[in-house]
Amino acid sequence: MHRYRTHTCGELREAEIGQTVRLSGWCHRIRDHGGVLFIDLRDHYGITQCVADPDSPAFTTAETLRSEWVVRVDGEVRKRPPGTENPDMPTGQIEVYVSEIEVLGPAAELPLPVAIDQQYPEETRLKYRFLDLRRDKLHANIMLRGRVIESIRRRMREKGFFEFQTPILTASSPEGARDYLVPSRIHPGKFYALPQAPQQFKQLIMVAGFDRYFQIAPCFRDEDARADRSPGEFYQLDVEMSFVTQVDVFNAVEPVLRGVFEEFGGGKLVTQKFPLIPYREAMLKYGTDKPDLRNPLIIADVTAEFAREDVTFNAFKNVIKNGGVVRAIPAPGAAAQPRSFFDKLNDWARGEGAPGLGYIVLEEGDEIAHEAWVEISGRAVAMSEDDARTEHDLARLRRLAGRGPIAKFVPREALIEIAIKAGLKAGDAVFFACDQELKAAKLAGAARTRIGNELGFSKPGVFEFCWIVDFPMYEWNEDEKRIDFSHNPFSMPQGGLEALETKDPLDILAFQYDIVCNGVELSSGAIRNHRPDIMKKAFEIAGYDESVLLERFGGMYRAFQYGAPPHGGIAPGIDRIVMLLAGEENLREVVLFPMNQRAEDLLMGAPSPVSPKQLRELHIRLNLPEK
Repeated sequence: MHRYRTHTCGELREAEIGQTVRLSGWCHRIRDHGGVLFIDLRDHYGITQCVADPDSPAFTTAETLRSEWVVRVDGEVRKRPPGTENPDMPTGQIEVYVSEIEVLGPAAELPLPVAIDQQYPEETRLKYRFLDLRRDKLHANIMLRGRVIESIRRRMREKGFFEFQTPILTASSPEGARDYLVPSRIHPGKFYALPQAPQQFKQLIMVAGFDRYFQIAPCFRDEDARADRSPGEFYQLDVEMSFVTQVDVFNAVEPVLRGVFEEFGGGKLVTQKFPLIPYREAMLKYGTDKPDLRNPLIIADVTAEFAREDVTFNAFKNVIKNGGVVRAIPAPGAAAQPRSFFDKLNDWARGEGAPGLGYIVLEEGDEIAHEAWVEISGRAVAMSEDDARTEHDLARLRRLAGRGPIAKFVPREALIEIAIKAGLKAGDAVFFACDQELKAAKLAGAARTRIGNELGFSKPGVFEFCWIVDFPMYEWNEDEKRIDFSHNPFSMPQGGLEALETKDPLDILAFQYDIVCNGVELSSGAIRNHRPDIMKKAFEIAGYDESVLLERFGGMYRAFQYGAPPHGGIAPGIDRIVMLLAGEENLREVVLFPMNQRAEDLLMGAPSPVSPKQLRELHIRLNLPEK
């Protein structure tokens, strides 16, 4: 017989009844039923119920056992007595009558329980992560992560991609976040950097002629933590392809992600063909470039309606005169909501830093004058084509009236046009966000999410994917009063060199794209700028001369001068994919040993001081801030 086990704790069935077996594992639960001890023995594979009564030679030892002690158990497999079977357990038809127990590893008093998923403070969970990982839910999440990665690797290989490993110690190359620096012992005063992403290396792999690359790549960024961003390190499915357009990238990556989500999504519906949404359209309709398409609400631009001479709501009109916009967020059926619904949304908007969230409740009133309706209805038919309104629907709009704090400032004609644009009718309500464009979009997008959740519009049980495309190549840096890259400096501008030389930089779009699922950005990608002349001009517009290119990206810039193929890629985040599949809202729940919000490893005690000898070897002298 094996020293520790003949079977795992998830393996025994009725076929083994009568056999003498040996199991090893942790004491998950210990129950005393009138002098009979029931020990639920747990290992990685499952749980087996073990029984010791006063007639058992192991009973004395069994009485000393406590939760999470590691033990070896010998005994005979027998059928559970009628009425005590557990159909929810694979081993629920049998039990092991214990003849011998060996304590392999006693456990001290537990700082957090393992047998129940009771919530505990983050500090405790991370300090005792090895205990936290024994708990069913977290253990299952980590196993899910492993299976997802295995599936991704298989799918990528089936599509002709080959896995490479890129360096971990490399040169500092700012790509949007702070680098983690590693001092060099043999080159005093110089530092390596941990890669924020294998961006330059994977492009160089294409220049070297390898055509299709992927890697489950570790990435390191010294940035603040968020629920959907791990501090310190994370993993991504890094992909690059040669001689491709962005459509080719979509066609390669989309089936992989769709297949993984269908395989591990628990039966949830998955988007079959991911829609392409231009960045500007996403910002207008959803108020974000990470739209959650489970929510059907669509934001409308009603700036023109509030700019009319007969609209007297000066709080909005003054903002419009200064270049601002008004966004309308529909709330279908909200007219039946109590006043507290509207007040809470207003209070929430103020908490977001906005003056408030104006609203109008729509109801039926008297018909407006025929002359006014003739003028509106001509535009209404054109604006209504997308939502296929019937003549009956349009006739009801003629009787639309409004109530609420700002309704008196908006004449009926303007209100009807707002309703047409926002797809509303009597019985609905509409909220308004008014500010400069980006701020208005942010507030409207957050309000859309909140209203959708409050009114129960978001579809459950689905994974809604989309591509966000046509990102601006540049943006205006208000703090520094200059043009800056808006997304990825390595992207190819749409229109190439001609666009860079002839267009307003803020009008230039790039071959850049994001993939989004249920409001979570899984990845950014781009068709790369592989031409040194175009790259030089692109950086020049952003205020960087050729010396900066050579200093920061010299290896790649020089490589492009020796024949570089058109290429592009993407890098979906592994942690975020698993987080969505596991139904979690925090990446900590799908990572083995995460750091806390302050980028501290409470289990291993990192970051930690190092000895004076180590500092001397690295030629480093500390200059710590005063406490």
